[in-house]
Amino acid sequence: MGTPQIRKERLPQLDIYRALAILGVLHVHATSFATVDAIDSRFYYIINFLNIFFKYGTPSFIFLSSFVLFYNYYDRPLTKNLIGTFYKRRLLYILLPYLLISIGYFFVRLYQNGMLNSSLDLSAQIPVFLERLARGQNYTHLYFVFISLQFYILFPIFLKLFKSSRFLVRWAVPIGFLLQWGFIIMNKLEWKITMKGSLSISYLAYYMLGAYLAINYDKYKVWLTSTWKNQTNRQKMATIGLWGGWLLLALTHVQIWYNSRLHGAKYDSLLYEFLWNMHTIFSAIVLMQAANWLYKSGWKKIIALLTRIGELSFAIYLVHPLWLAFYRMFDFNLNPVTDDYLIWIYGGMLSALIVSALVVQFILRRIPGAWMLLGSVPRSLKPKDPAKGVQTKPDTGKKSAGM
Repeated sequence: MGTPQIRKERLPQLDIYRALAILGVLHVHATSFATVDAIDSRFYYIINFLNIFFKYGTPSFIFLSSFVLFYNYYDRPLTKNLIGTFYKRRLLYILLPYLLISIGYFFVRLYQNGMLNSSLDLSAQIPVFLERLARGQNYTHLYFVFISLQFYILFPIFLKLFKSSRFLVRWAVPIGFLLQWGFIIMNKLEWKITMKGSLSISYLAYYMLGAYLAINYDKYKVWLTSTWKNQTNRQKMATIGLWGGWLLLALTHVQIWYNSRLHGAKYDSLLYEFLWNMHTIFSAIVLMQAANWLYKSGWKKIIALLTRIGELSFAIYLVHPLWLAFYRMFDFNLNPVTDDYLIWIYGGMLSALIVSALVVQFILRRIPGAWMLLGSVPRSLKPKDPAKGVQTKPDTGKKSAGM
């Protein structure tokens, strides 16, 4: 007889977490050009604030990906079948979309660089494409999927180690910080790897934090899910410390970039790295608590909207740069120092969210095989069996971990 499976509690609030994280990503990408072009705008602090404050998006997704994986797999027997199924799903619903979307964005870059014409030697471009594919660099945002793939390769190893040693579980977070910062410091002093942001070790603290919290979720669940009114005094002190520390770190992070960009202030690169790391590591837990609070708020329409955005977050992440590139073609010759420019910038963020969400929802719902390009189809978008009035189970697999 096989080992009985432990049925894990479903956590629908994680879709709200995904929605908050993708909003962070969209704010950063929508304001990236403006941090350079609008340097003389009287609203530059706001532009810089949006660009830096919301940098929690990608690290939060990495944390959540780890949390989901360890939450779902830690209590299950580590068998060849389990590992085989794990890799099969990642191959189909992460690696295949990464490959296909990378091909698409490679041609987008050729077009943007004026190279997509009759004189293009496609065979000469194949090595360029493959090199960028191996680094997650076929477009600016694909590094995240590349990092995720690295963690998926390592996941069974981490899972085996954590299942065999409670010591490693207990010290997972300090170990993550130690290895991540050991790499950061050595890279600054010796290695000089320019693409370190595409290497998983640059985000190991987030991954380890996600693993630790997933394995010990029962210990922290009450604090993370209880509303302020229902928290004990000790829990309230922890919440104040978490949110207060988060705001202090976030605003400090915003300020040093403001000083640097606008006034040319010089800081050691390790200070930027430290503030980014602390700001975003606090953000990962803040978003977990905020998602739970929103889920329990009773705001049904807001919850439904955020849940749908969260369900589509991976697909939105993949396609939103296409809309931003198109949107920026119509800048109406706005002067970056005018007030209208700020409205135009934020319009890019909002439209990237709305257009991307509507398009990917339509594609995933209406076009067979769309999962090959955009990842697994959310349960709520799967077609229903007309005979039974229930949702069918097409070949789309589970939701992509973390997104």
